[in-house]
Amino acid sequence: MNIYVGNLDFNLTEAELQQVFAEYGEVVSVKIVKDRDTGRAKGFGFVEMAEDSDAKTAIEELEGAEIRGRNIRVNEARPKPEKSDRPSRGGGFGGGRPQRDRRY
Repeated sequence: MNIYVGNLDFNLTEAELQQVFAEYGEVVSVKIVKDRDTGRAKGFGFVEMAEDSDAKTAIEELEGAEIRGRNIRVNEARPKPEKSDRPSRGGGFGGGRPQRDRRY
Protein backbone atom coordinates (compact mmCIF):
# COMPACT_ATOMS: atom_id res chain seq x y z
CA MET A 1 0.00 0.00 0.00
CA ASN A 2 1.22 3.48 -0.84
CA ILE A 3 0.95 6.08 1.95
CA TYR A 4 0.98 9.87 1.66
CA VAL A 5 2.91 11.66 4.42
CA GLY A 6 2.57 15.43 4.68
CA ASN A 7 3.72 18.36 6.82
CA LEU A 8 7.23 16.93 7.03
CA ASP A 9 10.20 18.89 8.32
CA PHE A 10 12.12 20.10 5.27
CA ASN A 11 15.36 18.57 6.58
CA LEU A 12 13.94 15.11 7.33
CA THR A 13 15.74 12.41 5.33
CA GLU A 14 14.22 9.43 3.56
CA ALA A 15 16.21 7.14 5.89
CA GLU A 16 14.67 8.80 8.97
CA LEU A 17 11.17 8.52 7.51
CA GLN A 18 11.79 4.86 6.70
CA GLN A 19 12.83 4.23 10.32
CA VAL A 20 9.56 5.71 11.59
CA PHE A 21 7.43 3.46 9.35
CA ALA A 22 9.62 0.36 9.78
CA GLU A 23 8.29 0.08 13.34
CA TYR A 24 4.96 -0.99 11.78
CA GLY A 25 6.18 -3.44 9.14
CA GLU A 26 8.29 -3.89 6.02
CA VAL A 27 8.90 -0.68 4.10
CA VAL A 28 9.29 -1.26 0.36
CA SER A 29 10.20 2.31 -0.62
CA VAL A 30 10.35 5.89 0.66
CA LYS A 31 10.29 9.01 -1.50
CA ILE A 32 10.41 12.57 -0.19
CA VAL A 33 9.32 14.90 -2.99
CA LYS A 34 11.83 17.63 -3.84
CA ASP A 35 11.65 20.79 -5.89
CA ARG A 36 12.97 20.12 -9.37
CA ASP A 37 14.91 23.40 -9.58
CA THR A 38 16.29 23.83 -6.05
CA GLY A 39 16.44 20.23 -4.81
CA ARG A 40 14.80 21.37 -1.55
CA ALA A 41 12.20 19.08 0.01
CA LYS A 42 8.59 20.18 -0.50
CA GLY A 43 7.42 18.89 2.89
CA PHE A 44 5.63 15.73 1.77
CA GLY A 45 6.43 12.28 0.51
CA PHE A 46 5.28 8.72 0.01
CA VAL A 47 5.98 5.48 1.83
CA GLU A 48 5.16 2.12 0.31
CA MET A 49 4.63 -0.78 2.68
CA ALA A 50 4.58 -4.49 1.78
CA GLU A 51 1.48 -5.44 3.78
CA ASP A 52 -1.80 -3.50 3.65
CA SER A 53 -2.59 -4.38 7.26
CA ASP A 54 0.75 -2.95 8.44
CA ALA A 55 0.17 0.17 6.34
CA LYS A 56 -3.30 0.71 7.82
CA THR A 57 -1.91 0.36 11.35
CA ALA A 58 0.86 2.86 10.54
CA ILE A 59 -1.69 5.33 9.14
CA GLU A 60 -3.87 5.07 12.26
CA GLU A 61 -0.95 5.33 14.68
CA LEU A 62 1.05 8.05 12.91
CA GLU A 63 -1.70 10.44 11.80
CA GLY A 64 -1.02 13.64 13.76
CA ALA A 65 2.16 12.24 15.34
CA GLU A 66 4.96 14.70 16.03
CA ILE A 67 8.23 14.30 14.12
CA ARG A 68 10.86 17.01 14.56
CA GLY A 69 8.31 19.38 16.07
CA ARG A 70 5.74 19.01 13.28
CA ASN A 71 2.48 17.09 13.40
CA ILE A 72 2.52 14.95 10.29
CA ARG A 73 -0.45 14.09 8.08
CA VAL A 74 -0.69 10.43 7.11
CA ASN A 75 -3.26 8.76 4.86
CA GLU A 76 -3.59 6.32 2.00
CA ALA A 77 -2.20 7.85 -1.17
CA ARG A 78 -4.63 8.40 -4.00
CA PRO A 79 -3.62 6.76 -7.26
CA LYS A 80 -1.87 9.03 -9.73
CA PRO A 81 -4.42 10.04 -12.38
CA GLU A 82 -3.94 8.68 -15.87
CA LYS A 83 -2.45 11.18 -18.27
CA SER A 84 -5.73 11.41 -20.21
CA ASP A 85 -7.66 12.07 -16.96
CA ARG A 86 -5.59 15.11 -16.03
CA PRO A 87 -6.96 18.52 -16.95
CA SER A 88 -5.14 20.26 -19.76
CA ARG A 89 -2.58 22.73 -18.53
CA GLY A 90 -2.45 24.64 -21.77
CA GLY A 91 1.02 25.83 -22.46
CA GLY A 92 2.90 25.85 -25.66
CA PHE A 93 3.22 28.82 -27.91
CA GLY A 94 0.44 30.74 -29.51
CA GLY A 95 -1.37 33.97 -29.44
CA GLY A 96 0.03 37.04 -31.07
CA ARG A 97 -1.19 38.41 -34.38
CA PRO A 98 -2.77 36.20 -36.96
CA GLN A 99 -0.72 35.61 -40.07
CA ARG A 100 -1.73 37.67 -43.07
CA ASP A 101 -1.34 36.87 -46.69
CA ARG A 102 1.75 38.88 -47.56
CA ARG A 103 1.84 40.27 -51.06
CA TYR A 104 4.75 42.29 -52.26
